[in-house]
Amino acid sequence: MKARGTLPPRAGRGEGGAEAAGERGEAFAPLQILAEGDSWFEYPVPLFGGGIVPRLERRLGVPILNLAKTGDEVRFMLGVEERTTLTERLTNGSPAGGDWDLLLFSGGGNDIVDNPMALWVKDWNPTQPPAAHVNQPRFAAALALVRAGYEDLIAIRDKCSPDTHLIFHGYDFAIPDGRGICKFGPWLKPTFGLRNFPTIASGQAVVSEMLGQFEAMLESLSGPRVTVVRTQGVLAPQVSSWHNELHPAKAGFEQFADLFHQKIKQLFPARVA
Repeated sequence: MKARGTLPPRAGRGEGGAEAAGERGEAFAPLQILAEGDSWFEYPVPLFGGGIVPRLERRLGVPILNLAKTGDEVRFMLGVEERTTLTERLTNGSPAGGDWDLLLFSGGGNDIVDNPMALWVKDWNPTQPPAAHVNQPRFAAALALVRAGYEDLIAIRDKCSPDTHLIFHGYDFAIPDGRGICKFGPWLKPTFGLRNFPTIASGQAVVSEMLGQFEAMLESLSGPRVTVVRTQGVLAPQVSSWHNELHPAKAGFEQFADLFHQKIKQLFPARVA
């Protein structure tokens, strides 16, 4: 990051950031940002433009040290190996010097989908609402493991870099239409096929129920220096909004990058355009 430095400021950056600081004769201190997560942060499809992180870099004009990996799960991100790396990063601070201002974290989606999802989705029953199709004790157990990872992440931050602000997000209401990417997936439709759901819409209603519980869990963790970006319901509920079952189309990733940019600007108004 030190070698990369601050990216060139865009024209018309408004009242904040480097241009305004320069006009006031102040030294501009670019944000030091670390990211850990899954394919919503690091989406390595050729010629696609990446996930949220590279798009956010362009908006902020600063580099982000991105540790995210496609398919990663919270139980691995906060397991021994990746936890050690993250702890060292937070303890040592930014390679550019100083503490990290922000740690962006994207995790939990991969923990509650794919083959194990059949354990907490019940057989289709036309007389029951979507919520009744979730085996709540089993799903709560899966969600509790995800929550434990987030709780440990907060504890690691508190110990190693207490001034670093954490930002989480809750994904959006994925559509189980059976589309994968590059021989990966599908992650949702097989369970709903196994459980005899008659339509894509009936499966999506259950996905939305589970994701709603996931976001509520994140919100319960919000507090001092812990912020949740509200991403659910942003995309239009149609297949064209999605590149595949789990990942937004390019325009969707741009929308989410905008939301992160707006939230970061609220948190650091003097340092973000």
